[in-house]
Amino acid sequence: MADHNMNAAAYWSANLRYISISLFVWALVSYGFAILLRPMLAGISVGGTDLGFWFAQQGSIITFIAIIFIYAWKMNKLDKEYGVEE
Repeated sequence: MADHNMNAAAYWSANLRYISISLFVWALVSYGFAILLRPMLAGISVGGTDLGFWFAQQGSIITFIAIIFIYAWKMNKLDKEYGVEE
């Protein structure tokens, strides 16, 4: 019973770490690059527009989709590691 609780706590801790990293990357790209750092990124051109605008329009969406796939992949590996896969 104690071993099961220790495994559950370790699993949950790893899951929270993945969630925290995902949220940090999402906030950095969505708010940091697109809003706060936009004046610094204005001189860099991507596809005919400045990089800050690109992050606000497409980069944050592409990053969010990438975060979803990476999180699912990492959680599948974590599930296999702790023996709770479907």
